[in-house]
Amino acid sequence: MPHATRAGDVLAGRYRLVDLLSESGGGRFWRAHDQILERHVALHVISADDPRADLLQEAARRSATVLDQRILRVLDVERIDHQCFVVNEWGSGTSLDIMLASNGPLSPRRGAWLVSEVADSIAIAHAHGVAHGLLSPENVLLDTNGSVRIIGFCVDAALHGMPPGDPHHDVVDLAGLLHATLTGRWAGVSPSAVPRAPEKHGRVLRPRQVRAGVPRLLDDLCDELLNPRGQPVREVRDLSSARGIQSVLAEFVGDAAGLAAAIAAGNPEKNETVVLPAVPEILARPHPDDWVEPEAETEPEPDPAPRPEPIVDVPTQAGLPIFDDENDEVSWLRARDEPAPPPPPFEEPPERPLFAPEARKPRFPRPDEGPVVARGDEYWPFDQVRSSGSGLIPAVDGIDDTREQVPGRNWMRLAMLIAVGLVLLVAIAIAFNLGRGKTPLGAEPDDNTSTSVSPTPTPEAAPTPITGLTAVDLDPQGDGEENPDQVGAAVDGDPATSWTTLTYKQQLGPGGLKRGVGMVVDLGQPYAVRRVDLTLVGAPTALSLYVSETAPTNPEELTAAAQVQAPTDTVSVELDQAPTGRYVTIWLTSLPRVDGGFKGGIVDVVVAGS
Repeated sequence: MPHATRAGDVLAGRYRLVDLLSESGGGRFWRAHDQILERHVALHVISADDPRADLLQEAARRSATVLDQRILRVLDVERIDHQCFVVNEWGSGTSLDIMLASNGPLSPRRGAWLVSEVADSIAIAHAHGVAHGLLSPENVLLDTNGSVRIIGFCVDAALHGMPPGDPHHDVVDLAGLLHATLTGRWAGVSPSAVPRAPEKHGRVLRPRQVRAGVPRLLDDLCDELLNPRGQPVREVRDLSSARGIQSVLAEFVGDAAGLAAAIAAGNPEKNETVVLPAVPEILARPHPDDWVEPEAETEPEPDPAPRPEPIVDVPTQAGLPIFDDENDEVSWLRARDEPAPPPPPFEEPPERPLFAPEARKPRFPRPDEGPVVARGDEYWPFDQVRSSGSGLIPAVDGIDDTREQVPGRNWMRLAMLIAVGLVLLVAIAIAFNLGRGKTPLGAEPDDNTSTSVSPTPTPEAAPTPITGLTAVDLDPQGDGEENPDQVGAAVDGDPATSWTTLTYKQQLGPGGLKRGVGMVVDLGQPYAVRRVDLTLVGAPTALSLYVSETAPTNPEELTAAAQVQAPTDTVSVELDQAPTGRYVTIWLTSLPRVDGGFKGGIVDVVVAGS
């Protein structure tokens, strides 16, 4: 490539290349430093004779006509020294595809708010006759402050060799972005690394069919735009334009306070933010405590500036307002000018003896003795106990019966006694009837009557290993083959043989070259699969199991029967639902680390079912 290829090179005498971020399709994407304006910029560079050079320059000019704070602006475009380059603002944050891969789908309100922000900027661009052209999750950025930024406006499509974008494609991609925030699956027309949304009979499944809890309004909006004859939104709305979509979503979200900060707080990556040199703060008036006497100069000034007098805070006397409704006047409850007098001292409690006598019930006199005088008159609640004169019932002065009588207590006790008596009576009657050889109710017993015994449930039969298995390799995201000559070793029952994957320099998953590889095991006929035992090559390994009636070409279009994180090389997976099918797909999504990269495999597969 004829243009600069090393970090540190200066392009067009102005832009110093700092970091090479990506390189594909004959173009390179750099983080550069503008030496004139002292700021970081994003730099797309291709050869001047590249067929896309004219498209790139024209796309940069169209993008520069749109002024919106969410769009990363085009700052410069030039073709010089056999190079064609476009300079954009530098954005820092986390793209939507990384957010979905790390944190999963967003809540309905957060997802609707994010897409409404994008739709507002797209509507402004469409009003100027400009379309984005490649509105995918990779081009939607959420910075560290929670603001939405849009990347590659017009330029990204030109770098992919695409003609100027169609506004209708942007509208469908907005519905795809909403579907992605709700389900984590991409359903737009632009290419993206986010897994595609599942389809059935050529129609994209509604968000509510992929993930539970999606509001009906958002579900209908996605279905109407992604499927040509989708369910229309219940209310009369204009969904054929970006402005109509933004209006519907903004009304659904309502007050969006706090949503941006909440999404930004959960971002998986905190990318580096470019910080400009600090600007010294210019104070309009120095604080008295911060006053610094100026140093003496060679020629003293004739009239030095006087030192400002310190400001003395005077406490206000205003207090609570008092409103007089009758006279329509307002007065103020002011603070006291003088401190309030101290409270009076507490009165000393009366002296009490160190040891008071224990409280005792009064002793009533016997008939043959006279009145009993209480001892310790100053502490007893009565002076003396006197006889009533009859010799039987004593008369006590000054004592009242203060025992609390609970209403209904006697009736409750009587009811409990009656209930206990009835139970005993019934028990005696049953015992008497059984003693005479009759039934508990007194009837004659039937000779043919036999004690009923509840049938013991038959325990479920243990799953039986299925024999006669065959297997083929599965590599839909590569060249279609993954060591096909070894795949039969995984079902031959011999622990000395195995099927292994190729060695990858990157881990499988959304960030790798492939999202997974695996094999399809043919059971010979449909079975209810209840358990799959695997002996793996190395650990840890992540995998998904699929059971289907037909051999799949892409397992990600199916619903996984189980997802496993295997910390060791042996794992037994119980399928509670016992799905029925002829083909069991073992889809490896994460491989163990080996020398030179990542590599895994399967030594033995045992499928048990009925």
